[in-house]
Amino acid sequence: MQRRRTTDDPHCSLAGQDGRGAHYGSLSEKAIEIPQPSNTALDQKSTANVFSDGCTRIDFVLVWETVPWELSGQQDSRENGGLQERSAAIHRTWRKKFLDELHAAGIHMEKHMTRVEKKVVHYLLLSAPWSVLCYYAEELQLHVPLQVLPRQTSNWSASVLRQLGIPNVMAQEVPNLPLDYYTCPFKANKLQWFLGSDEQDTFFSTTQRHQILYEILATTQYGHSREREVGVDRLLSENVFTAAFPLHEARHRRPLGSHPAAGPTPLASPSPTAYLSPQGPYKLRPEELTAGNLSQRQVLFQYWASWGKWSKYQPLDHVRTYFGEKVAFYFAWLGFYTGWLLPAAVVGTVVFIVGIFLMFNDIPSQEICTSEEQYWMCPLCKTCPYWQLSKICSTFMAGRLFDHGRTIFFSIFMSLWAVLFLEFWKRTNASLAHHWDCSEFEDIEERPRPQFTAMAPMTIINPVTGAEEPYFPKHSRLHRTLAGLMVIIMMIAVVVMFVVSIILYRAVVAILLSSSGYFWFVASASRIASITGSVVNLIFILILSKIYISLAHFLTKWEMHRTQTKYEDAFTFKVFVFQFVTFYSSPVYIAFFKGKFVGYPGNYLSFLGVRNEECSPGGCFIELAQELLVIMVGKQILNNVQEVAIPKLKCWWHKHKLLSTKKAGEEGESVLVEPAPWVMDHQLLVFEGLFDEYLEMVLQFGFITIFVAACPLAPLFALLNNWVEIRLDAHKFVCDYRRPVAERAQGIGIWFSILEAITHLAVISNAFLIAFTSDFLPRVYYKYVHDSSLRGYVNFTLAYAPWDFVLQSNTTCRYRAFRDRDGNLTLTYWQLLAIRLGFIIVFEHVVFFIGRVIAWLVPDIPESVEVKVKRERYLAKEVLTENKVLLEIWETRSDASVMNLAAGRDWETEQFTSSRAPQCAPRPTARCWCQD
Repeated sequence: MQRRRTTDDPHCSLAGQDGRGAHYGSLSEKAIEIPQPSNTALDQKSTANVFSDGCTRIDFVLVWETVPWELSGQQDSRENGGLQERSAAIHRTWRKKFLDELHAAGIHMEKHMTRVEKKVVHYLLLSAPWSVLCYYAEELQLHVPLQVLPRQTSNWSASVLRQLGIPNVMAQEVPNLPLDYYTCPFKANKLQWFLGSDEQDTFFSTTQRHQILYEILATTQYGHSREREVGVDRLLSENVFTAAFPLHEARHRRPLGSHPAAGPTPLASPSPTAYLSPQGPYKLRPEELTAGNLSQRQVLFQYWASWGKWSKYQPLDHVRTYFGEKVAFYFAWLGFYTGWLLPAAVVGTVVFIVGIFLMFNDIPSQEICTSEEQYWMCPLCKTCPYWQLSKICSTFMAGRLFDHGRTIFFSIFMSLWAVLFLEFWKRTNASLAHHWDCSEFEDIEERPRPQFTAMAPMTIINPVTGAEEPYFPKHSRLHRTLAGLMVIIMMIAVVVMFVVSIILYRAVVAILLSSSGYFWFVASASRIASITGSVVNLIFILILSKIYISLAHFLTKWEMHRTQTKYEDAFTFKVFVFQFVTFYSSPVYIAFFKGKFVGYPGNYLSFLGVRNEECSPGGCFIELAQELLVIMVGKQILNNVQEVAIPKLKCWWHKHKLLSTKKAGEEGESVLVEPAPWVMDHQLLVFEGLFDEYLEMVLQFGFITIFVAACPLAPLFALLNNWVEIRLDAHKFVCDYRRPVAERAQGIGIWFSILEAITHLAVISNAFLIAFTSDFLPRVYYKYVHDSSLRGYVNFTLAYAPWDFVLQSNTTCRYRAFRDRDGNLTLTYWQLLAIRLGFIIVFEHVVFFIGRVIAWLVPDIPESVEVKVKRERYLAKEVLTENKVLLEIWETRSDASVMNLAAGRDWETEQFTSSRAPQCAPRPTARCWCQD
């Protein structure tokens, strides 16, 4: 819960408060605008993450905008002006109460203002004093260092290459490598035991200070809790504040003309033009590459976000130190996934190349191409003409690129690849969680969400920690969850309606093109309808996704989940179910339903008065491959273009409005001056979480596993995309996004369970694809029953139109099916059906069995990590026992000393003097209190 600090605390005064009214430290919105001072020291301090006193660190920034008094009366109309004035008055009231509460909590504040067009932008800098940091660090159970550990980080591929004696081209030397520590939850009464506790400015890391400030901001109440008038997030949604963010790390400054070896320069420098920085706060000057005095942001930009580092290992420890464990786990998983795509892409490419050679040597393809007028096919619609099978020569041969015997091998390979990928990611996740000291975060250490803490109606004792925590009744949450489930089902029903409309669109377009009379349109009607339908489907997907994500955010907040992990898991599940149905509905229809319920000439089946779709003459496999390429590759290209173009355009627009780059110097010359860091970070984009990044990759994982039998090149496209994605995301985090508040995590959360479900679904999907959509089993059947060379296979797969249809049209035609002249299914159909069902059972059992064996052979936690955990627990017990003995000895000696001192004094005759306890003996330097 939010705790208050009294105003007599020496740490809770406003920075700069001296009773003179409106000035840079005042909260009054009528305060005068502070221009860049001519004082040299202040000019230099404005480019560092400190207050104007040069030492108070900036932990958070609040931003809001107001209309100047001289322009406040210029409204479009009286009615609109009255509404805006009332809204502004409410915002001022909420803002004042919110800031008063922050002041009462002991937060240091300093205010700056800038004039932007017809608005005044207010920047309120916040800093938590030492007493507040200590209190909330214990409340949040932040881990602080006890002892430095030797570096033990090693990439598995680096170890393999080192053992083989092969040079590792992926390795790179990254400066400022973060130290590794034994850590423990902070306790204020054990302060002297922690490493670096005598340095108050640097004891808590920058990310920990951000976490503390966000906890205070998120739980501060400015109105009635029943109305949810709590926390900075609500104020941001109501536009009371326009932004709230921690600052990126500032560039290490030095005067112009100084030598890099001279080291960092003090803040007070004699030159007002000492900070010319056209490269920005993160780009490196040539002389800085050898200076060795880089900020963390500069290191990440140079060695992680740079496109030239695409083939190098990611500096995950640096990412974790700067952005927190949650962001670091995302990039660790993305890099691990991209590395594992390499063998899948190689095998898939080989399978595709083999398909090219088979395409030119395929006997059925040659029979179709040389058939000329031998096979006349039945019309595709009532008004469509008869057509020759030889006209689909090129389409049928293209289908052989994906539909051949090697597809079976590749499907089994990808199914086992997915199982191995997840099993080895478990091991990597466990190693990283132990290395980053968060292996017990979700079970023990994770605290309730700040929003949950502020809104929960009651409290309860936590059965694990024994601490009193806010509580929301389970039955109330269950009722809300069920209500939200009904909304999700309704939205999924909307998606199904769109899918049906796309199916009808394809059928109508195919009919219109087939009856157009133009040969090219007639021959390509089904393919044109399929491709345009895929494009329309993609547009529907993007529109519905935006709507549903906003709805899922509202429902998940309403359900009142206790921890951030549970909140994100619930939100992720809602959106993924919707996105799964949205993105996969069309491929599932093509793979498993299209062309399966068509009927036969003279007795065609229809839906809503429209004849059911048939597969294209080349088969549904080639259509499924087209669909995957349009959705998967098209979505990836659109996402990458958006991720490159939209942030740049938004940043340019913000800078165009907010950035003033020219400033007159003391001698009248015009010099380029970098603005204050809070102004620069305000120009950046808001970080909106990792959900979209994970969703894009998990959907991609589904495409390359569930439907991989239809498109062996899918892993290759995914690999190429991910190589770009890693550096693109890294560049966004370092250069385009405001710095997010660091969050702890134990892994990738519910996304791992989703990946496991997709892996199991992929085995079933590929089995059905090969059995019912591919021509593999009919070809095998024909080889062993009729002709091993496949001669006559085309005639074997074509049935004659029923007699009734022939008498009506007075023409004999063929169609693809296993039926007799009366339209009845033949014995061959039932034999093939038995073979297909048997193949599905055998395929699934074999793959699942091998997967279980692999999971059994590969332990979830590496043996080295298990040994480290057991070793740490053993040492903790040893230290606990030793410390108890030392404490008992110390207490016995202390009691004896007091008794001896008392025995030598005459309490009846001795004059009164101050009674002081003997000096305490030094405490043993043990870590037993970590187990408290």
